Amino acid sequence: MNTNVTRAQKQIGTIPVAGSMPGAGYKRTLLIAAAILAAVVPAIAQEGGELQQKLAAVKQSTAENQQKLHGYQWMETTQLALKGDPKPPSQASCMYGPDGKVQKTQLTAPPPPPSGGRMKQKVIANKKEEMKDYMGQVKVLLAKYIPPDPQSMQQAFQSGKVSLVPNPSSGVTQMVFKDYALAGDQMTLSFDTAAKKISTVKVDTYLDDPKDVVTLAVQFASLPDSTNYVQQTVLDAHCQEAGGDHNKFRLQGDWALIVLMAQQ
Repeated sequence: MNTNVTRAQKQIGTIPVAGSMPGAGYKRTLLIAAAILAAVVPAIAQEGGELQQKLAAVKQSTAENQQKLHGYQWMETTQLALKGDPKPPSQASCMYGPDGKVQKTQLTAPPPPPSGGRMKQKVIANKKEEMKDYMGQVKVLLAKYIPPDPQSMQQAFQSGKVSLVPNPSSGVTQMVFKDYALAGDQMTLSFDTAAKKISTVKVDTYLDDPKDVVTLAVQFASLPDSTNYVQQTVLDAHCQEAGGDHNKFRLQGDWALIVLMAQQ
């Protein structure tokens, strides 16, 4: 081995030498890394603390508001549009029952039976039954999102699936929940920080297959006693019939006449 070359390499620092002292460049790298960590870690901690604080306010507001809604009865108006063709709206009187679930009393008379021969009536009846089953599945799915569940929101936070989109100029903070109820879904919640109320909720989800897309846009409003309620929902979905055809429908619900009476 050429000892002269080895000494020269040690002097100019072209190769690492075991046990040698780190050079100035190495020290500068450590100082830069430390400075970056010193700047980033507090920012991450601050963002996490703000998110946790905002989430706690949303959960508290949601829980308190649900208690208030149990004391009210309201009117629900629903209209279905299938392939762009709007159907006659229906109305129902709604209230929470002793089991904590919404009970509905239909106020609209059922549609007349289909006309035509037996075969045509059977086809129409089958399609109505298919749509009824599909709507039942959609109803179960949406119950996972509306109203937002405090426990599910907390689980999403603990899993690192919640992000904050602040907008100080509007006074509204958006929280984005990913994989909230299903893998690949997303729920975006807008929260009025001054009024401490949810203003809108948008959901992108699906039924059994991610191709069966279901989107939901919910608008909230407040009563004079500050009770927050769902004023309008617009649901868009794609459903596949037994024959392979795809149906696109929109379901719109309005709760403009939410307060009929307050239970004592």
